[in-house]
Amino acid sequence: MSSTEAEVQSARGVWDKVYVDAEDNGTAVLIRMFTDHPDTKTYFTHFKGMDSTKEMKQSDQVGGHSKMVFTAINNMTHATQLKTDPKNFRVSQQPSSQGLMEEKFGRDCKASFEKVANEICTHLNNVYKEVS
Repeated sequence: MSSTEAEVQSARGVWDKVYVDAEDNGTAVLIRMFTDHPDTKTYFTHFKGMDSTKEMKQSDQVGGHSKMVFTAINNMTHATQLKTDPKNFRVSQQPSSQGLMEEKFGRDCKASFEKVANEICTHLNNVYKEVS
């Protein structure tokens, strides 16, 4: 099911607001992902030893990684440059839509963002099929 132009514009508007503070918002999403899906932390060996939310919030590594991922999403080059598995992309975007989007921008924006994020996951799957 394709997004309407209004949904795309709503998601873009929300994303623009989130991306302005990419490092802090990305860090919040990453921390929420680690909290909600602790198994994902095993993919981030360079974050070893950071067990508390406070440590992660203060970490330049976490902030830098968060900004890099948000920038990649912003540039829509995520699939080919970072080689992120679409399943992991979906896991990483869930904290965004479940928490950050609804808290900051409301339920309608959350729904639009989720729909567009699902389309990105579908696009990532298609890119991987073509590249493989």
